[in-house]
Amino acid sequence: MATLLLGFFFLFSLIILAYYLAFFAFASDKTKNSGSVNLPVSVIVCAKNEAENLKNFLPPILEQDYPDFEVIIINDASQDETLEVIENFQALDGRVKLVDVQNNEAFWANKKYALTLGIKKARNPYLIFTDADCAPQSRNWITHMAAGFQEEKSIVLGYGGYFKNSKSLLNKLIRFETLLTAIQYFSYAKLGNPYMGVGRNLAYTSKQFYDQKGFANHLHLRSGDDDLFVNEGGNEENTFICHHPEATTRSVPKTDLKSWFHQKRRHASVAGFYKTKDKFLLGLFYVSRFFFWILLAVLLIIQFQWELVLGVAGLVLLLQAIVYAKSAQKLQETDVVWLFPFLEVFLIFTQFGIYIANSVSKPTHWK
Repeated sequence: MATLLLGFFFLFSLIILAYYLAFFAFASDKTKNSGSVNLPVSVIVCAKNEAENLKNFLPPILEQDYPDFEVIIINDASQDETLEVIENFQALDGRVKLVDVQNNEAFWANKKYALTLGIKKARNPYLIFTDADCAPQSRNWITHMAAGFQEEKSIVLGYGGYFKNSKSLLNKLIRFETLLTAIQYFSYAKLGNPYMGVGRNLAYTSKQFYDQKGFANHLHLRSGDDDLFVNEGGNEENTFICHHPEATTRSVPKTDLKSWFHQKRRHASVAGFYKTKDKFLLGLFYVSRFFFWILLAVLLIIQFQWELVLGVAGLVLLLQAIVYAKSAQKLQETDVVWLFPFLEVFLIFTQFGIYIANSVSKPTHWK
């Protein structure tokens, strides 16, 4: 029995090594945007009860050092002062355009419906998306994201991180999970298989949107306006990854475990609608890591070939550390790397809890 467990441990270790070798596609990537551009851009922000966040984070968008852009703010049936805040910005800056969405019985609490109305409002063919609680981390955010549209690219994947709180372990967990997700979707895209993007920092052309009939194929799902859209329309030829530090946006993270768990449940609820190959690859990655840690603990407890087991585990962890360190340096998340074994184990079992919770019932609204 112990020999069989050791065999499975070796198998899952090899699978993990293969994945992290593939992740070097992003960790070692030195691709730069090919110069500045002057494409007409529409920045689209969907806001639901985001009055305070718009006050804080809309100014950095309006202060972008870019010559030709408008900002479409969608008030998605807010119940706070979001509409008034948008109207105030609109009075001060002619680039701000308002889309006021009323509750619709057929599309109630459906962000995709609101986004579709915003996209139809946009006068420019190049669209950049972010959330109301996000802030660009430089005045050149639009410049770098727009530059990704060169060479006939119609989808640009950016990095949407979270603000740092050095005193919070939950903050480190959230940012580590975000880092790992980015490593995956950037690496897959670099290898010719873009499978998702994040709405906190995503761009595509209006032609791409209309050619794939917008969100029509998954409009019935409350989430997935970002990842399912990319999963459906992204390919090796039309997708560009933009990981320049000045192209980053950062969001306000959850401050309690319950809220973050609910947020991740909502994000995970659409993964079952990915393409079959993507579900397989993502599922195998998770299962391998899950059983790697389980079998490592069991084999060390029974002390079966423990020297060999520790040697293999050390090799796996070393490769992971290198990939995390290089990737974190690119995305400016270096403070989470040294905690990665603990954060990874906690994240794996949290994801297991999310899977169980979503099997019982799925989240129904985007907010």
